[in-house]
Amino acid sequence: MDFIKSLAIAASGLHAQLGRMRIITENIANADSTASTPGGDPYRRKIVTFTSQLDNALGADVVKLGRVKTDNSDFRIKHEPGNPAADANGDVKYPNVNSLVELSDLRDAQQSYQSDLNVITATRRMLQRTIDILKS
Repeated sequence: MDFIKSLAIAASGLHAQLGRMRIITENIANADSTASTPGGDPYRRKIVTFTSQLDNALGADVVKLGRVKTDNSDFRIKHEPGNPAADANGDVKYPNVNSLVELSDLRDAQQSYQSDLNVITATRRMLQRTIDILKS
């Protein structure tokens, strides 16, 4: 087993999941924001993509954070005539962010991050045991 390759692949996964968690938390933070101008569009949910890329130095595919896309689904609309962001009809657009979906995605990203961290920890232990065996 190539320890360096295992560490690099797991580290690429850590970096990708960290970027995913950053976008998810941005979505959650903006879930109830409104437009800054009356009748304007609020925050639009962002979606993370991943790409697989060949690392020539390692001779292995690693995962990279791909483009961050916007979710073009409809905004939530609430009738709130007193809201400063309300349009002429008294309707306010809220972001197309579903907090339950975002929390579920965040949990999935955390589990993937933890799995990659476990790979790094196990590889480090195997490397240390190999060094200990070679010393004796």
